[in-house]
Amino acid sequence: MLRCSSSLVRKKVSVRFIRPISNSFNDPDLFRTRAFINGEWIEKTESFEVINPSTQEVIGQISSCGKEDYQFAVKSAKEAFQRYRYTTPGERSQILYNIYELTCTNREDLARLVTLETGKPYHNSLGEVDYTASTFKWFAEEANRIYGSLLSATSSIDRQMFHIKRPLGVVGIMTSWNSPSAMVARKLAPALAAGNACIIRPAHETPLSALALCWLCEQAGLPAGVCNILPTKTSKEVGRYLCESSQVKKLFYSGTPDLGKLLLKLCASECETIKKFSMELGGNAPFIVMEDAEIDRALDGIIDFKFGQYAQTCANRIFVQEKIYDLFATRLAERIEEVFHLGDGFDQGVTHGPLINTHTVEQVSALVGKAKQSGARVLTGGSRASALGPLFYRPTILADVDASMEIFHKQLFGPVASLIKFKDTSDVFRMANNVESAPAGFLYTNNIKKAYLVATELKAGMIGINTCEISNSAISSAGTGQGVAKFGIEEYTETKSIVLEP
Repeated sequence: MLRCSSSLVRKKVSVRFIRPISNSFNDPDLFRTRAFINGEWIEKTESFEVINPSTQEVIGQISSCGKEDYQFAVKSAKEAFQRYRYTTPGERSQILYNIYELTCTNREDLARLVTLETGKPYHNSLGEVDYTASTFKWFAEEANRIYGSLLSATSSIDRQMFHIKRPLGVVGIMTSWNSPSAMVARKLAPALAAGNACIIRPAHETPLSALALCWLCEQAGLPAGVCNILPTKTSKEVGRYLCESSQVKKLFYSGTPDLGKLLLKLCASECETIKKFSMELGGNAPFIVMEDAEIDRALDGIIDFKFGQYAQTCANRIFVQEKIYDLFATRLAERIEEVFHLGDGFDQGVTHGPLINTHTVEQVSALVGKAKQSGARVLTGGSRASALGPLFYRPTILADVDASMEIFHKQLFGPVASLIKFKDTSDVFRMANNVESAPAGFLYTNNIKKAYLVATELKAGMIGINTCEISNSAISSAGTGQGVAKFGIEEYTETKSIVLEP
């Protein structure tokens, strides 16, 4: 039985939690409910509720923007871009560094926002805010390192060819709910570093973190109109507009593959100009454990990555070589039963919170139920933790999953890991690559040849070998574009070629 922080479940496990973590704010100004357009905080007549998924309490009424608001924001951003593009790299670097410092200063408040709107345990939220801060710091440094090139022409010794990087213009950013602070930072920071103006549409489930970051941008000295954030309950309408508008030069989207494909089609068919487009789409990442792997190390990787981030990540399929399969399955189930505690993210000792909404819980329940009917065995979990609330689902390990089951192929953002047995590398390649969308892949082995083979042959844009710390690079149906490192800023620039002959 998993240990939970509900009094209805507590008796069974003799665990008692106290609530020492404050959910009140040191700086109430960080709690924003209005849209931010052209340097003004604007309250709209239309609004929508943001719900704490742990308690089902209404956190706040958030202004809901429509197409007309987005049109005005794009117009304002275009005008602001004409000024911001001429700021020096040093000036942009300083603004981003200011945002970094403000993020660090307000670390606890920002983490409270993440926990309130996602249900994520507070210690996880602190980690997300630290990542957010480091992203702004990184791109504060990268703003000074936007490199071009100089080449001599092959046909003339006097002719020189320059390649310089220029900002794109107005960038549309549509983010998902699972990392509401980090996801915004990963797109906003490089866009600002390159000299672009941004329109941000946060997920309607989790707009508070994005609004708080926008407030920090304003305090950091970012000029009016350069960063605009427009929460909305009409995502389809405004998403279509961002695709159709010729004034939006680049669009980033994070979310489901189906909607990503639709947006890409709209950009191609409805926009009068060619729009740069990048995506981070949900997926079904493989986690491969070879028989020569260090088992404890691989278990730590699954615990940290698959069941971290309140278990709403994409590493769903755990491939374990047959020689160690039974031992590994038993050890994994024991670890989960031993260390996982469900409950409110502000309760001390809680490791996992609720899922984000009813749709996600129902999807997880349905897929687990179908897998059980098809022969999968539940080693632990496998049901809702209804005593805690309607959105809690017990961390679950399913054994004996195979490719005939729907859960093998489905994107599943929930606390369910499917264990699949394999014989050798060719067997695991066949199964692991038998999905359309796998943004990442993970391998645990002590054999360098196997490591290199998997890294080159696995159909995924990001590969972690004996680690789950990876960069961001999407391929296939998992998306397009680079997210971080030196490549991240290139997503928000275009190359201009100049040929000079004195």
